[in-house]
Amino acid sequence: MNVRQTLALVAAISLLQGCIWSPGQHMSTSRLLHEEDQGSRVELVPITPKLIAMDKAAATTAAIPPELLSYRPESYRIGAGDTLYITVWEHPELTSPAGPQQQSLANGRLVRPDGTLFYPYVGELKVSSMTVEDLRKAISDKLARYVESPQVDVNVIGYGSQRITVQGAFTKTDPQPVTTTPVTLAQALGAATINTEQANLSGLVLTRDGRDYPIDLDALSNGAAMAKDIYLKPRDRLYLPYNDRQEAYVVGEVNRPLALSFKTTDITLSQALGRAGGLNQTTSKGKAVYVIRGIADLEKSKGTVYRLDARSPDAFILAGQFKVKPGDVVFVGPAGVTRWNRFLSQLLPLTSIISNAASAQYNFDR
Repeated sequence: MNVRQTLALVAAISLLQGCIWSPGQHMSTSRLLHEEDQGSRVELVPITPKLIAMDKAAATTAAIPPELLSYRPESYRIGAGDTLYITVWEHPELTSPAGPQQQSLANGRLVRPDGTLFYPYVGELKVSSMTVEDLRKAISDKLARYVESPQVDVNVIGYGSQRITVQGAFTKTDPQPVTTTPVTLAQALGAATINTEQANLSGLVLTRDGRDYPIDLDALSNGAAMAKDIYLKPRDRLYLPYNDRQEAYVVGEVNRPLALSFKTTDITLSQALGRAGGLNQTTSKGKAVYVIRGIADLEKSKGTVYRLDARSPDAFILAGQFKVKPGDVVFVGPAGVTRWNRFLSQLLPLTSIISNAASAQYNFDR
């Protein structure tokens, strides 16, 4: 656990256990659900099978933009920085001016920054944006004045003109060259190697021609299989964010209060409680579990608090289907408070504590 997590958890636990849940307090669920309270800034929602069904119906399947799936790479186009190996059969003096004993690279011809290339008996050629076949034909046509029926072959032996940029939560962030063999998204991700401990798999962004395309690798059905259908284009940029700002907090009467980092789109409530060591059987008393959503914006807008009755036989099933989102606070307590606004007014400082702790960690890391 890092410094930010430790600060947030210690502060949250001391605030919630030491201040809010004082002896003798009790929260009436029916009263909270039906009482009109003009000052309330939250909506209390019970976690029920109906709520789970509504959430599933509202959820949209992650879709890859059609323009990404429909793109097919064209023939490779030569550019400045590429190194070419030009073979003229039966004419070694043109093919290997440095001598046949030298390696191919020594006899390679570098495309100049202005996109031109010099070749004997041909002179300067503007080769930038030409395909390999275009250049082969252009050299053959010009050599035909000096060589009878020239047999010319052109190969790219050094790729320096076109790159795919890789940034973010990868172990290898070197630019990847675009070659004559088209590269897919799956291949690029495999070459870069995702840092699975720190990556936010739901936040991949492919930038192409000035437009950002979000791609949720986690939400895709068989993400790798889908990714292989996306061909990358020269100058594409792949950015995979870190998950250090994607956290939910589990506090209160659990065995190991903690901050959860999201590697995927979401975590179920049962997974969150499981990572916290489960409910403390001595102090939780089998009461309710609350998921507080929108805590960072409670001073500006209305938040939502989801309540799971831990005494219900269906609680484990519902907890396994309810999704916890980044920024949520999962709270397990032994009792409630008499009025929700009082609880909320005491909970608001937690927002500042978490925010200040995050800022402290940010400043510490710099």
